[in-house]
Amino acid sequence: MGDRGTGSSEVAVFSLRRRAVCPNPLCNGQAALETSRNRWERYRMSNDRIPMSKEGYEKLKAQLDKMRHEDMPRIAEQIAQARGFGDLSENAEFDAAVEAQGMLQARINDLQFTLGQAYIVQKATLSTDRVAYGLKVRVLDLDIKEEEDYILVGPGEEDYDQNKILITSPIGQGLVGKKVGDEVEVPIPRGVLKLKVLEISTS
Repeated sequence: MGDRGTGSSEVAVFSLRRRAVCPNPLCNGQAALETSRNRWERYRMSNDRIPMSKEGYEKLKAQLDKMRHEDMPRIAEQIAQARGFGDLSENAEFDAAVEAQGMLQARINDLQFTLGQAYIVQKATLSTDRVAYGLKVRVLDLDIKEEEDYILVGPGEEDYDQNKILITSPIGQGLVGKKVGDEVEVPIPRGVLKLKVLEISTS
């Protein structure tokens, strides 16, 4: 792998690839508050529409409804209960509940904006001339001479174990618009992924 790190083991290669498709170290768990806020700020400053499937849209909408109508009232009740524990300046339960409320509100803001920017894509109408949302892309890692498939998806559809990566991820952004035969360099935290597009197909 050369300039990507001090080793070239399969574990190191997988780790770097995973960070390229999902830079958040908690991508297959709960999102960190900082990540949620940073994403919200980026979206808020952008006019880009966000492609997603109807299934992905409905999944995110269900998450938002649960946060607003179940999770937020529960935290509000916890805050009310914590107020009864005494001096708020030394009330750990109150501080924890208020922090949880702030984290949840950040996630709600994130989802609200994402859904507001979304547009539904019918995958049956997609062209395979160039890499785009909803398509499957086979690439060759030019450094280690290994092939890998990626499916570019929108929010609510990502599954990194199945190589379904967000179109807004570093690899997704690097591949969008490319044709078969094109080569691309994807910046990652410890170097660059050099990829060549071998095949574009419907997923």
